[in-house]
Amino acid sequence: MVDLTTKYMGLELKNPIIIGSSGLTDNANDIAELEKNGAAAVVLKSIFEEEIMLETEHLVYLAEKEGYDAKAFDYYDYKLKEEALSSYVKLIQESKKAVDIPIIASINCVSGHEWPYYAKKIEEAGADAIELNVFALPSNMHRTSAQNEKLYFTVAQKVKEEIKIPVSLKISHYSAALGPLIRDLSNTGIDALVLFNRFWSPDFDIDNFKVISTNVLSRSEELTLSLRWIAIMANHVACDLSASSGIHDGKGVIKQILAGATTTQVVSAIYRHGKPWIGQMLEELTNWMEKHDFTTLDQFRGKMSQAKSEDPAMYERVQFMRYFRGHEAH
Repeated sequence: MVDLTTKYMGLELKNPIIIGSSGLTDNANDIAELEKNGAAAVVLKSIFEEEIMLETEHLVYLAEKEGYDAKAFDYYDYKLKEEALSSYVKLIQESKKAVDIPIIASINCVSGHEWPYYAKKIEEAGADAIELNVFALPSNMHRTSAQNEKLYFTVAQKVKEEIKIPVSLKISHYSAALGPLIRDLSNTGIDALVLFNRFWSPDFDIDNFKVISTNVLSRSEELTLSLRWIAIMANHVACDLSASSGIHDGKGVIKQILAGATTTQVVSAIYRHGKPWIGQMLEELTNWMEKHDFTTLDQFRGKMSQAKSEDPAMYERVQFMRYFRGHEAH
């Protein structure tokens, strides 16, 4: 009999499939359907610091344009933030009533200023854990990579000081020294790292001369980035690792667990195939485990990590070398 249960950030999960933060997780009814179809946990759609900041800045701009003292709008700044938080608290409470699986709140951070307060309110609302989605786009010519990466540590430290529920940190792969960054973040006291963030990608409409979005949904080929780094870091971190992006079927789940992941986060596959696809993924995982005589996830977790590989250099190879031999273009 196959046992798919796992423990993530100290939370007991019935299997390793978590539905990532997205429009799939922005209301209690859909979350209940996700649970019914096999999801082990959900990460709620993010509350965005940047959106609140932009809305506040817009109000201040309009006030100053009309000749009002912007300081008089401090009250409205406060009200905007409280309204956004109140709506999110309601989502948490409704979701907790609707399902038995863990509810992980998500905070999308661009600074470390006010989110400790928000995190405390989210904890009080009943969230089982918080995922901090942190990123500073490395295009600011006046900031160094060290300054950008410091944001991760600042946010994690301030939030961990305020709350007792588990905290995960979702990071990007943009780093001058990604391995040491992942290792050092894992030692901050956070409970998990989610590898990696997936960003909005611009494209050009060459007939209308407009910037448009592209690749809104991930492709299965994108799995390899997090697969490599989870395999490399599995034996060098002091927290759980959760894989994100490009996990579209049971094979993707299997590969990430073989690399050393505790859990996997799925979004695009559910958008493409519907909520019942979760069951298909779990069936594929179960059948594979039975085929290879595994009864628990721990029996094969990390089996193909770099630390256990017969050829560990494979994970650090960056050139194709011999792999393109015999594949010349015609």
